[in-house]
Amino acid sequence: MPSINQLLYKQSRQKKFKKNKTPALAKKPQVKGICVKVFTRSPKKPNSAIRKVAKVKLSTKKVVECYIPGIGHNLRQFSSVLVRGGRVPDLPGVKYKCIRGKYDFICVPGRKTARSKYGTRRK
Repeated sequence: MPSINQLLYKQSRQKKFKKNKTPALAKKPQVKGICVKVFTRSPKKPNSAIRKVAKVKLSTKKVVECYIPGIGHNLRQFSSVLVRGGRVPDLPGVKYKCIRGKYDFICVPGRKTARSKYGTRRK
C-alpha cells in the first residue's frame, strides 16, 4: 500500500509537460525574420571551425540566433529569411536554423546530395 507522499509524488510526475525547445517560433513550424547581424562563432571544446551565425528578428517580435547551413551564403543585414527549429549541438544558445532557397537566402550552388536541405533544384 503506497503512502500519501508516494501518491502525491506520482501525481506530480505524471503532470509534467514536454518542454518547448523552440519557444520563439510560437508553436509554428517556420517563421519569417529579418537579419539584424551576420557574424561567425567558434564551436565548443572538441571541435574547431568557424560557424556562420545570424541574429534574426522574427515576426513574433523575438530576436534569436540562427545557424546558416551549407557552404557560402549571401546574407547581410536586413535580408529576409525563413527560420525553423533545430539546434546546433556545438554552438551554445543557437536553437534555430535558416532555410535555404526561400526569400533572400539563395540555394547552395552545385549541390548533388541532400539537396532538399539546401534548396538546390534537380538538374
